[in-house]
This record gives sequence, structure tokens and C-alpha cells, in this order.
Amino acid sequence: MKVAVMGAGAVGCYYGGMLARAGHEVVLIGRPQHVEAVQRDGLRLEAQSFDERVMLSASTGPAAVRGAELVLFCVKSTDTEAAGAQLLPFLTPQTLLLTLQNGTDNADRLRTVVPQEVAAAVVYVATEMAGPGHVRHHGRGELVIEPSSASAAVAQTLIAAGVPTEVSDNVRGALWAKLILNCAYNALSAITQLPYGRIVQGEGVKDVIASLVSECTAVAQAEGVILPPDIDGAVRKIAATMPTQFSSTAQDLARGKRSEIDHLNGFILRRGEALGVATPVNRVMHTLVRLLESKQA
Repeated sequence: MKVAVMGAGAVGCYYGGMLARAGHEVVLIGRPQHVEAVQRDGLRLEAQSFDERVMLSASTGPAAVRGAELVLFCVKSTDTEAAGAQLLPFLTPQTLLLTLQNGTDNADRLRTVVPQEVAAAVVYVATEMAGPGHVRHHGRGELVIEPSSASAAVAQTLIAAGVPTEVSDNVRGALWAKLILNCAYNALSAITQLPYGRIVQGEGVKDVIASLVSECTAVAQAEGVILPPDIDGAVRKIAATMPTQFSSTAQDLARGKRSEIDHLNGFILRRGEALGVATPVNRVMHTLVRLLESKQA
């Protein structure tokens, strides 16, 4: 299968690297420093059970997507429409775009830009870019994919490449569950610049996380979302299974980049206001992260 990764950060490089390692033709589309390193030395994929150089293509331009049967769409939520428009001239009618992004509405937003089939995916993986062309895997790696004409085949391809993958009829609920996990941890990790395992050891933190989760769950229920069972257990599992992981929001702030906080706690804040659900703790988290971003500007 020919696969293009649009937005080859930590998530895109991990899944693109796993597919390339399994023999698929993969091109990473990303920032110049990573592209140059991959073109020169291959992608260093430092997983929990192996550390290898994976040879694959890399480019800084959207034209590299030409001919791809599958696009792993991994850009930041703030860039969804713009990145989709950049890809549009180079997509074939049969291309499937799989959104591997934080937030609940990226697939819907991408569908307003491209006529090709779009399927949402929920991502459960702990990764970071440890250097140019070097992705480090801290844990997990499962995907939950929305049904589409090609989802079953793509799922089997991913499974064969070592990526646990499930096709689910309730991806909306799974996306909201992932959003709740992000709202519980991302801002706290960004504000403190601590990994999940350290965060939960802090005084009063478990009560703050419980309040964040309670607010998010109330907004989801007001939206009519059917959440998976035991959200609280899933929240606890994050710190247990990814203790060394810094949130993507923390990584963005550490690099002086704009984060996705408007699509995480900020999204809960906006939907809560629209639905008459109070979200004061999410408001505080959103406000603090935005202040830290403005401090760096």
C-alpha cells in the first residue's frame, strides 16, 4: 500500500514508521529539519521492543501525497482545513484520509474541504520527537477507526504491521472519551512541564482531574454522546501505562509553539456555554495555557 503521512510529527512518524517497517511504501510530509534527517539517515524508530532505522521517503511539500491510497492525516487541529486544502489537488478519488488527531470534529471539518472519503481514528499512543528524524515510543499504540469502504482493509494492514486496530460503530463516543483524557492531563502537563506519572502524585491533583472529568462528562451527556464505560478507570490507566509521557500540549509549549488547547479544554468550555453546562475547572486550565502561550509570543 502507498501511504502518505500529512503532518509527520511524533504520531505520524510512529504509525508511518510501523507501516514502512512492514514493507509499505510510505512518504512523510513534515518540517524541513525532520525531512532532511529522514532523507539522509532514515527514520529512527525507537520503540519499546526495538530501536531501528527505517528507510522511507520524506518531503516538505503536499505534492508528495500524489498516488497515495491512504493518507494518515496528523496535523494539529488548528490546521485541519488549511492542510486539507493543500492536499486536495494531489489526491486521487479513491484516497482514504484517516484523521489521527486530537479533538472530536476534525473529520467533519476535513470533509468540508475534500470530497474524498474521510474516516476518523482515535489514537492511544505515547510518543515524542526525540530529535530530527527520531521518534521515541513510550507506550501503547492502539487505533480505533470509523467505518468506511476501506476501513476493514486498512485495519488489517495496520494489524499486520504491529498496530492494534479496531473498527467501531461508536467512534464518536471514543473520540469524546479521548478528548476527556486529554482534558484531564494535557493542560496540567503543559503548565507543570511534568509527565503523567509525576502529575498524579501531586497534592490535590486527583481531585482536580476528577473535576475536569466530571465537567467533560456532563458536556458529553448534554451533547447526547454515548461514552464508553468506566471513563474514570481509563483516566487512571493513562498515568499507569504512560508514566513518562509529556502531553502534546506540554511538548508544544516547551518548543514555543501554539498548542491545541482551544480544541481540548477550550472546546469543552465553548460547548458547555452553548449547552448551559458549567465548566469552571476547564476554563481555568484553558486560560492558564493560553497565558503561557502569550508569554512566549
